[in-house]
Amino acid sequence: MMITAHKHEDTRKNTATKKLKERLPPLALAEDDAELQSVRDQLAAIRAELAAADERTEARLAAAHPHYRESARNLLHYLALRRRDLRPLQRRLAALGFSSLGRAESHVLATVDAVLDMLRRLTGQPMPPPENRGVAFAVGERLLAEHAEALLGEAAAGRGVRIMVTMPSEAADNSALVEELLRQGMDCMRVNCAHDGPEAWLRMIGHLRQAEQAQGRSCKVVMDLAGPKLRTGPVEPGLAAARVRPCRDACGNVTAPGRIWLTAETDPQSPPSAADLCLPVPEDWLAVARSGRQISLRDARGAKRLLLIADVTAKGCWAEAVKTVYITPGTILRHKRGPAKRRKRECVVGELPMAENALLLLPGDQLLITRDLRPGRPAALDSADHLLTPAMIGCTIPEVFDQVRPGEPVWFDDGKIGGIIDKVEAAEVFVRITQTKPGGGRLRGDKGIEDLAFAVVHADVVELSFANCAADVEQLRSQLARLGGRQPALVLKIETKAGFENLPDILLAAMQSPCCGVMIARGDLAIECGFERLAEVQEEILWICEAAHVPVIWATQVLEALAKDGMPSRAEISDAAMGDRAECVMLNKGPHVLSAVRTLDSILRRMHSHQTKKRAMLRELRLAHALSAAPAAEADLAAQETDADGICPVWLNSRLCKRSYQNESQ
Repeated sequence: MMITAHKHEDTRKNTATKKLKERLPPLALAEDDAELQSVRDQLAAIRAELAAADERTEARLAAAHPHYRESARNLLHYLALRRRDLRPLQRRLAALGFSSLGRAESHVLATVDAVLDMLRRLTGQPMPPPENRGVAFAVGERLLAEHAEALLGEAAAGRGVRIMVTMPSEAADNSALVEELLRQGMDCMRVNCAHDGPEAWLRMIGHLRQAEQAQGRSCKVVMDLAGPKLRTGPVEPGLAAARVRPCRDACGNVTAPGRIWLTAETDPQSPPSAADLCLPVPEDWLAVARSGRQISLRDARGAKRLLLIADVTAKGCWAEAVKTVYITPGTILRHKRGPAKRRKRECVVGELPMAENALLLLPGDQLLITRDLRPGRPAALDSADHLLTPAMIGCTIPEVFDQVRPGEPVWFDDGKIGGIIDKVEAAEVFVRITQTKPGGGRLRGDKGIEDLAFAVVHADVVELSFANCAADVEQLRSQLARLGGRQPALVLKIETKAGFENLPDILLAAMQSPCCGVMIARGDLAIECGFERLAEVQEEILWICEAAHVPVIWATQVLEALAKDGMPSRAEISDAAMGDRAECVMLNKGPHVLSAVRTLDSILRRMHSHQTKKRAMLRELRLAHALSAAPAAEADLAAQETDADGICPVWLNSRLCKRSYQNESQ
């Protein structure tokens, strides 16, 4: 019975194809038949490769979590599809009016089969027996949506993309800020474990839970775990010297004095407001300070300076400087008026904290990176500015010395300072600085922390920084299993060249968990892969993750100028709109983060009706109605009334003015 039905279907399709051929010229028919058959055969070969990918990777598919098994299969189909250059085939398919496979990510096999079936019908080739068609069109989109909701929560009505916000330290003690962020559209609270501490994190989460109850909304808690980031070692501290200078306007006039807080050295008290310098002084010397009196001193440069005592409190007193002053240990402070005894009129400044030092590097400078963590130091020059010893700094992961090679680029401080490796020795790497900001870049020491145990108890999602290979994912999953209890979802931050190149293996390892996602951490990724290649790399990550039905978080410097300075750049708006192709967009903290959340929410809502992943959605455009027949009709009427041959429209000051040209005698 099934065979008969199949024959009837073939007969009907062959009849339709025959009628189409009867309407075509003989030459065109022959050329089209040959092209259709050629494209069909090429696509059939690709289809066979996709089927073979299933057989070769059956064990890896079996390891995937049941939620992700079909998604893992689709990912393997996509990787098999993209192992060849499809551009010539795409052009041929488009010329014939078929899908060019350009939006096949979430349903690879179904897309190939749909085009191949049509080609077989047009060329009269019998249809093969039913076989596995992979993830269907609607199913692929549904799986991605389900996985995104499980990881990031339900998207707000009117936009399909979530908003993640990194918490500032202020959020630990400002419940109103957290409440307002949630009200303005925050869907995920991100806590960076490299800042603050468990007590502050707990208060942030507590504020969020209260806000959720008050507003009837839910918000995921995401905790970012610091990964094995390569960092510079410590730098020798600078001199124990403090500079205090007043604020001046463009003409050099003092607009605000420098403020020094003087407090008893036996019981030092914090200043009640911001201070340029805190100086502990003897209690008996401080006791004779009076408002309106002056303190004289000779600073570290030998310059005479006067400080005005502006206010005296029970905890200390404020002194103001209207000229720049440098204070070091041993500087003598004198009351200009006060006790007759010199011992009570004078005091000596004691120990001051060592200033944080930095290495000033310019293009062309040499930097020595050492295996050990001995304190770094700046370059030493002779009296003629000739180099005696280059600047030096340590490295926190000495194993990297075994992997670097001369000629490779090195970047410091999130790409602010760049260089090329000139020479590699057993304990040292010589780097030639090639890129800094104008005036040079300052290189400082750094550090990092991690706290997985806290995240397991309190977070819905944990982010693994610098996921470089499948082993990193397996190690995280092993640690989570060891800690026991509820298992948070995983987000893998792709921010290195190794992480990008190993993305398929990383995804298959992550898909052994019931819930996972990927963050495109574009800051470090741009440094590792090159700024010029970042646009290409982030596109490829989006494609691969869509094929795996794994949600993507678009991160790093989204609306950065708006969050920090209160005004976005034009390029930032376009970048934020690109985030609509992900499932979530992350904002960093800043004084104007509330404004950034509002703006991002508006952008994503507007883009929601225009774009879904790579596919443009063609909703009705108001702009399409802007061109009407009215101006032409008005022009004809005006020409008749003025006895003119025609009307020439001229744009003046953005308004359409009509100028008629009367018939002129020749």
